[in-house]
Amino acid sequence: MKKKFKKMKENNTNNDNLYSTDQEKENVENMNTDILNSKTENLSEENLSNKGTEEVIIEKAEEKDPLKIMTEKYEQANDKYVRLAAEFDNYRKRTLKEKMEMTKTAGEDIILNILPVVDNFERALKIIENAKDLQAVKDGIQLIYSKFQEFLANRSVKEIEALEKELDTDLHDAITKIPAPNDNLKGKIVDVIEKGYTLRDKVIRFAKVVVGE
Repeated sequence: MKKKFKKMKENNTNNDNLYSTDQEKENVENMNTDILNSKTENLSEENLSNKGTEEVIIEKAEEKDPLKIMTEKYEQANDKYVRLAAEFDNYRKRTLKEKMEMTKTAGEDIILNILPVVDNFERALKIIENAKDLQAVKDGIQLIYSKFQEFLANRSVKEIEALEKELDTDLHDAITKIPAPNDNLKGKIVDVIEKGYTLRDKVIRFAKVVVGE
């Protein structure tokens, strides 16, 4: 033990001998202190940096949490569903309102276009009261009828052909049967009691007919 203490003393003595003055020794000691403080600060910053990295890793782990991801997706889907339901409800109300308005004014166009035909009929009735030329009256009525036929055609209304045609229950309504005038008209329509019409190929009134047998 005495030998070891003696050796340490000799080492300190030798170290002291390295410095020519006390000022140099003090400078070296100050330098060592600065180096030690710098290392301590670097270690502290490194610990803080490591701590920040750990927090980022934890945050990323939380972001990748399946439950959290599914919850976010559910909330997004639910939000889209609520918005879509609201938009559909608004669309339904708007279309319902438009249909009601169309129902109220559906016949307006027809009435406006049929009024001129009514006017022509009234003129014809006035002329008939004092008419002496029967042919002129016939021509006037025929003109009114032609105008009315034109009005129907412009609205895709067509007359169902029936006379001397084979009975078609999708178009014709047989009222009765009578003996056919000839063999060619057996099973065919020999008379039309009331004309039938289609609107855009849809039957709106069946033709009432008489069938030969």
